[in-house]
Amino acid sequence: MKKVIFVLTVAAVVSACNGSASENNSISADTNLTDSIKNEIVQDTANFTTIKWIDSTYVDAGNVKKGQTVEIPFELENSGEHPLVISSVQPGCGCTVAEKPEKPIMTGKKDKIVAKFNSTGQSTGAHTKTITVVANTKPNTQSTLVFKVNVTE
Repeated sequence: MKKVIFVLTVAAVVSACNGSASENNSISADTNLTDSIKNEIVQDTANFTTIKWIDSTYVDAGNVKKGQTVEIPFELENSGEHPLVISSVQPGCGCTVAEKPEKPIMTGKKDKIVAKFNSTGQSTGAHTKTITVVANTKPNTQSTLVFKVNVTE
């Protein structure tokens, strides 16, 4: 009896692992992903892909008048073989928010991450801001986007 229970337990574990992997392999552009599934994909090296930043990971946004909000787009392309899943984008400070694609980006497709910098309350002069992007990418799951603005009166 113990052997039967052991065999059934092992079979259930193997089946559960295979079910998770097959779910991740069947991701389409319309797949709605929860945060927990995104985090799973980012940790599963079998789902890693590559990302190509179209222009650069650095943007000089120029002059911004104090009190103005400016949008800085970072265009990207999935240059790998698996769907690109962006798990999170984390701005380095409270004056910046970032919008990311919520759905997977299929191979060869483009999308963008948009940073929104609010200059209200910022001192005049040059400011350099960062955004950390976490995705299922190799060789690193983190990319850093940087933009510079010059706040004027």
